[in-house]
Amino acid sequence: MPRNPIGVLLRNRRAGEDALLWTDPECTVDSPAFALSSPSFVHGAAIPSRYRGHLRGGDVSPALSWTVPPTATRELVLVVQDRDVPFRKPATHALTAGIDPASSGLVEGAIAVGGPVAGLQQGRGPLGRRGWSGPMPIPSHGPHTYVFQLFALDRPAGLRAGFTLAEAREAMAGHVLARARLDGTYENA
Repeated sequence: MPRNPIGVLLRNRRAGEDALLWTDPECTVDSPAFALSSPSFVHGAAIPSRYRGHLRGGDVSPALSWTVPPTATRELVLVVQDRDVPFRKPATHALTAGIDPASSGLVEGAIAVGGPVAGLQQGRGPLGRRGWSGPMPIPSHGPHTYVFQLFALDRPAGLRAGFTLAEAREAMAGHVLARARLDGTYENA
């Protein structure tokens, strides 16, 4: 496959780790108190093509599971960001609020408008799409890291369907008890 000249040109431009919600001082805590995983891929490994964006894959969110969050947790919020996009800010691939802290995970396809899990509120990414937007990095840009960030809050976030990342950050600021993280990679060679 021929190399994409735009991807090659932008290869060294990346939003970076410091631009993730994970590093926002209002949403950090000293250390993660619970763990996030997926039966579909291990931390740091490639995300299967099945979960890729709608143009070339199934665009289905992977199943996720986590260990028990702190007992004072009232809601979980999931944010998935691509830290390697060639922009100033990471691309948001999923925003999901209203996750029951008594649950131990989300089934495959749950991060979708009208998905199989009742009560979830799907936020919208920068292109206005709600629910899961699977990996679709620029061809020849190199591997991208998709960071699944799960935040345990000490109160309900009160976010409504279609909320933005800025609204999630505002609702979460100062209310994060613990967080868990899972990184997966995807490359469009």
